[in-house]
Amino acid sequence: MTQPLVTAEQRAQLLAVGACRADGRSIDPMPVLRLFTPDAHATWLLAALDPADGDTAWGLIDLGIGMPGLGYVKLSDLASIVGPRKQPVMRDRYFQPVRRLSEYLRLAEENGSITD
Repeated sequence: MTQPLVTAEQRAQLLAVGACRADGRSIDPMPVLRLFTPDAHATWLLAALDPADGDTAWGLIDLGIGMPGLGYVKLSDLASIVGPRKQPVMRDRYFQPVRRLSEYLRLAEENGSITD
């Protein structure tokens, strides 16, 4: 059995931030979770989920090509991705955010990738 990409608690946190963003509030949230491909060097630090569809997530996206940036991704799309060795996208169960999303972005842009 595979683990879900997002737990119920994380979904609630993502939706709360998503509601703030939908209301037009400018916030710099902590990422809620880290998703990654174990065999393809892609990482997503997600901070919000669109309350309108419950599927469109927003956060820092690093596809492993040296150009990390803020963007949107559908959780349903991530659930269908498999890497070259047939490994699915996984949730980092041990991820604990230590800085705001803007700081993760600044460091990722400096390094060309998400470093932690």
